[in-house]
Amino acid sequence: MRHTTSALSIKLFVSPLGVPGTYASDHSVMCHAVHAHNMRAVKLGATFLETQAIITAFASPALKNAGITLDFLELGHEADFYNANGDRASNYSVSQYTAEWITFATNMTRTAHLAGSNTRFWGGAFALSSHSSTGFSPQGIFANNILSSEPGGFITTISQHHYSGSFCSGDGGLLQDLMTKATIRSNLSSFTPDIQATQDRNLDYVFGETNSYACHGAPGVSNTAGAALWTLDYALFASQLGISKVFFHEGIGYKYNLIQPAVLTRSILDGSPLATPQQPHVQPTYYAAIIAAEAIGDSGRTQAVELSISNTRISGYAFYEGGALKRAVFINSLAFLAGATNRTSTHLDLTFSGSGTKPKSFSVKRLVIGHADDTSGLTWGGQTYETVDARVGGTLSSETGTVAGGIDIPATQAIMISF
Repeated sequence: MRHTTSALSIKLFVSPLGVPGTYASDHSVMCHAVHAHNMRAVKLGATFLETQAIITAFASPALKNAGITLDFLELGHEADFYNANGDRASNYSVSQYTAEWITFATNMTRTAHLAGSNTRFWGGAFALSSHSSTGFSPQGIFANNILSSEPGGFITTISQHHYSGSFCSGDGGLLQDLMTKATIRSNLSSFTPDIQATQDRNLDYVFGETNSYACHGAPGVSNTAGAALWTLDYALFASQLGISKVFFHEGIGYKYNLIQPAVLTRSILDGSPLATPQQPHVQPTYYAAIIAAEAIGDSGRTQAVELSISNTRISGYAFYEGGALKRAVFINSLAFLAGATNRTSTHLDLTFSGSGTKPKSFSVKRLVIGHADDTSGLTWGGQTYETVDARVGGTLSSETGTVAGGIDIPATQAIMISF
């Protein structure tokens, strides 16, 4: 295997101002739940009974003792698809939807006694967005006065559902397409008007349902090591735009799962029977969550900022605590696929500006991946999570380096530098 090296200079600020992407740690053992209620069937009585059942369940001693709380109710799952699914007229509009939402949500507000509880509403939950005040979007429901209604007063969060593509018709994108830095940025940046409109009303904006390719992922793409790099870059870049949380859609046997939580008797790729049942296990994208958690740390006051890098394949994020640079993550999203022989590598030159003390040395952990289309065999800092209980196994390994010497990052690899 031959390596080709290119050079790249990275500038890090040792005393940043106005750094976006603030992360707060929650060290409690609470489990925070969101209950989604679909409005496809226009049945107010069913809504009343379902809400009553949900509230009763979460008030039970069993759930209370387990530390499980109902934080939010989400009403109107992907209502912008109701007309295409035959559940509404072809000319179903956001104004009609908002009127329906207010009627249903008023019922839920009173049934759930929201005024006397900590449970609130997620608004929106659209599959797509018109990014305008005349279509299905946050702007659309704001323009139709959803927030001034009785239940609208309990909306604290606007939720958007979003996928990078769709496998619903059997067509999935190429792995390199998913991983590509520019694609991730253009894909997410299109929601900037929605995010701004939401924040202008002092509301939180989340991706309440997201992942790589809709309809449970694309085989040979969503379940691969390359998708781990996409997950890491996607989640971190989302924070830079003001998306406060991303909720990755999962299910038993879904191709894009971070974990497979149950025994599988059929292939996740084509549904064919497995000769030997597959035990619960982590998938490559799980490593992205581990890396993000380590980069953010547990201080409860971490701030992240994307580094401006002209290279179309290299993404970078710096992580600060109390204004001090602590860590940086770099991602080389060039897909090195099975069968390829020339694995390129990029050399990162690290330079610093600002008035703070400039570090001279660092330690490095690497997400080592054989090939972008591998479905196992990844290691993070020399360790694996592909164990029978998903607990980390193997011996931790890291490198040391000097700022003067920089660092190399091969194609299809992520690294975390700690200063």
